Amino acid sequence: MSNLNHLQGKTALVTGSTSGIGLGIAQALAQAGANIVEAFPVEKWDDILAINLTSSFHTIRHALPGMRARNWGRIVNIASVHGLVGSAGKSAYVAAKHGLVGLTKVTALETAGTGVTCNAICPGFVLTPLVAQQIADIAARDGISTEAAQARLLADKQPSGQFVTPRQLGGIVTMLCSPLGDEVRGAAWAADGGWTAQ
Repeated sequence: MSNLNHLQGKTALVTGSTSGIGLGIAQALAQAGANIVEAFPVEKWDDILAINLTSSFHTIRHALPGMRARNWGRIVNIASVHGLVGSAGKSAYVAAKHGLVGLTKVTALETAGTGVTCNAICPGFVLTPLVAQQIADIAARDGISTEAAQARLLADKQPSGQFVTPRQLGGIVTMLCSPLGDEVRGAAWAADGGWTAQ
C-alpha cells in the first residue's frame, strides 16, 4: 500500500473489536491512521433511552387513567427534530426520539374516541446548555467567534438561522391544550426553522 496513513483523520467504528475478526480489522485500520471507536457503551444507550423515552412512557401510564376517567386530558411529548430525521453519531438519541414519536401516535390512536389527545413537538436547535457547549467547542476548534460558531452550527441544519425559543414551544403547547387542539391527535409538530423541510 502506497500510503500507510491514508485513513489519518478518519474515524472507524468497529463492533466486536476486542477479539477475533473485529480486533484484526481494528488493528489494520489503526495502522492505516484511523481513530478506532469501541461499541456504544450499553449503559449510555440505556440512560439515553430512559431519559428520552421510558420516562415519557411511565408518565403517560400514570396520568392516563385519570384523564380517561375525566374524559379530558392533554399529553404533549417533547420529542425532537431527531424524532423525524437522523443525524450521524446520535444513534441512541435518535432511536429514543423516534420511539417517542411512535409512542405519541399509538397513545393518540388508543385515546382517539375520548377527550384525551396526545401529540409531540419536535424542536430543532434550541439554545440549551448542551447546544451552548457545542457552539463553544466549534469556536475553540475553529478559532472563530461565538457568533460565527453559532451561525455555522445553525447553517448546517436549520435554514432559518435562528434558534427555536422556549417561549415559542410554550405557545405550541398552549395551543394544543386549548379547544383549538381538540382534533390534533398524534401529530409530530416540527418547530425546526425549516430543518425537516429540506
